[in-house]
Amino acid sequence: MSRNIHCTYISEKLSKIRWRPSTLNEPNSFVTASWDNHVNNVRLWEIRPRFMQQDEEIKDDEEINPCEIRDVAFDSDITELKFINSDAIVVSTSNGDVFLFKITSSEGYEIDISQEICWKQIHKLDNGFTSSCTSFALYDSDIATIGEDGKINLLSVESQIIFILLEEADSCTLQCVEFLRYNELLTANQRGILKIWDLRNNVNKAEQSFLLRDDAIVGPTAMAYHPTQRHIIMAGDDTGAITVWDLRQNTHPLNVMRQHQDAISEIVFHQDRPDQFFSCGGGDVFQWTSLKQPSLSTNGLWYLLAGDFNKYDIYRLMPELPVPVNSIDLSRDKMLCGADNEAMYLIENVNVYNLYPNETP
Repeated sequence: MSRNIHCTYISEKLSKIRWRPSTLNEPNSFVTASWDNHVNNVRLWEIRPRFMQQDEEIKDDEEINPCEIRDVAFDSDITELKFINSDAIVVSTSNGDVFLFKITSSEGYEIDISQEICWKQIHKLDNGFTSSCTSFALYDSDIATIGEDGKINLLSVESQIIFILLEEADSCTLQCVEFLRYNELLTANQRGILKIWDLRNNVNKAEQSFLLRDDAIVGPTAMAYHPTQRHIIMAGDDTGAITVWDLRQNTHPLNVMRQHQDAISEIVFHQDRPDQFFSCGGGDVFQWTSLKQPSLSTNGLWYLLAGDFNKYDIYRLMPELPVPVNSIDLSRDKMLCGADNEAMYLIENVNVYNLYPNETP
């Protein structure tokens, strides 16, 4: 089945786009977040079934028009947005705020988005000026936030209390963060220094510290962990390279892959097929996969092999845009993209299940 690309213009630059989790049905709902406006918005969208949009004779390649269900306005840029579950969203902003929102439905199927908790300006500079909350990570009900102020906050969706505050975690802007375990955190600063923190110690000294790449000083711009093996980390940087680490032996990176010409915005593993991952950077959206079906000896982790042992292919999923694609998200074989051309894209039938000739779907 051919890949279909549907474009919808919404008159605002998109910083983030995320599918609303759905375990039983095809994904049909998602959220977007904007930036670079006086008033920015988180919007909830729904993709209506084709027969509800037009007549029954609609063709597969007809345009799909998502319907906006609800929106929430912000007076600053939205820097990150993630679902805890299908009804709870965490949002961070450029003025240091972090929010927890709940999506609720009434008996009349009226959908609303309500604010549950606001952690106000938990990132700010020593002089009192605002500092952006650059990103956050989730682990069950825990939230770890990082910012331009170099601080780390540990929050919980069950309380407005800041449980752990590392005020001097770093001397420069923290760019990326991921949980490795419930008590272990990985951060990356703009100088390319990665640190592993044991949150049980509640001290400003990291357990381990190392450079993202040993051949150059680069600034990490995106990070993702393998869906079933959190010690496998991919980090994109401001040169367009993707570096692969196995944190069980963090003396040097296992592999560095290059295809993007601009800074990497996001990296996403496919949840069902983690032998494939996706990236966006500049105006490009790529799918990365092995040239042949990954062997059992590597557990499908072909990207851990460097040099001549690693033969992979890269697919461009949509035509290159003249502006950055800031965010992507994948659910099964459907991808969402948000860009600075004030448009969002739905790519249907992404080939993730039948890449190899002898493979049974």
